[in-house]
Amino acid sequence: MSPLARLGELGQSPWYDHITRDLITTGELARLIAEDGLRGMTSNPTIFEKTVEGSRLYDDDIRSLADQGRSPGQIFEAIAVADVRAACDLFRPLYDATDGADGLVSLEVSPELANDSDGTIHEAERLWDALDRPNAMIKIPGTSAGLPAITHCLARGINVNVTLLFSTERYAEVIEAFLVGLTRRYESGEPVGRVTSVASFFVSRVDARIDPILGDHPLRSRIAIANACAAYRLFEWSLGTPRWHALARAGARPQRPLWASTSTKDPRLPDTYYVEALVASRTVTTLPPDTFAAYRDHGHPAVRIHEGMAEAPELLAALGTAGVSLADATRALEEDGVAKFAASYRSLLAGIEAKAGELART
Repeated sequence: MSPLARLGELGQSPWYDHITRDLITTGELARLIAEDGLRGMTSNPTIFEKTVEGSRLYDDDIRSLADQGRSPGQIFEAIAVADVRAACDLFRPLYDATDGADGLVSLEVSPELANDSDGTIHEAERLWDALDRPNAMIKIPGTSAGLPAITHCLARGINVNVTLLFSTERYAEVIEAFLVGLTRRYESGEPVGRVTSVASFFVSRVDARIDPILGDHPLRSRIAIANACAAYRLFEWSLGTPRWHALARAGARPQRPLWASTSTKDPRLPDTYYVEALVASRTVTTLPPDTFAAYRDHGHPAVRIHEGMAEAPELLAALGTAGVSLADATRALEEDGVAKFAASYRSLLAGIEAKAGELART
């Protein structure tokens, strides 16, 4: 059995952090689902940007849509919606077999709306309607402005992938937004059993931010995992609250933590370092292609998160003693994450515009 499929048996769903048209058309995605136990997919503007600029995969679509007078933003959306819909269809049997728990595919709202609650709500609703698939998810950044949008969309029955989470403080606010959204839906008489949400907690970027400050300190490359373990403890706590128990009795499913940014940034670390440490039940792990291939080749799946949870408080306290503020680091990471995704989105649109012009001349 593939180590990735074994993760599923341990209660963790492996998702692929990559979507391109050729994955779908060549049958590779169907193979990953059948042989490796792949249980979902996600993407972001950076992935689409690299594909548009580095291949001719979407040239025909860009040419045709540009000839129709579509703007670069409209061209990107048409391409992304088509790919996500096609991926959703391949995952639909898994979605049905798991009663909606898995087989989900995410599409992100424009990163330029990260600080615009109303704009995020409008775009999330529009994309949800355009996708028209029950196993689609809308990615909404977990910024302060994103919180009302998360609540609104869940209350409306839209599946939500909350992204760009770095701190347990923000994660606690996301848990609250999730509970309020589902409670509103339940109190309005709508079903809550098929509304699915995940909270994407970024991992390796935390070490990438803090390790240069730590240098060769013994805490090096240990804080990201400790931070994620603290988030998992918060998740477990939320499942014991009376508010959650009431929703669970109504058929709601928990908002699972999703481990994002699982690739290693430090070449001195094993390539499956973060994935191995954060295997846990009722979680999702997203793996970019290189990390996915590495784990398939030499992963050793076992539930290890409880070891990390035991030492996390001591490690996080020691970080403060060492004079490093985790709060400052995670705040900067959220701001940088929003800025980088927005920059990738603008670069993507510029690349589409340039490609459309190039194709018009041929």
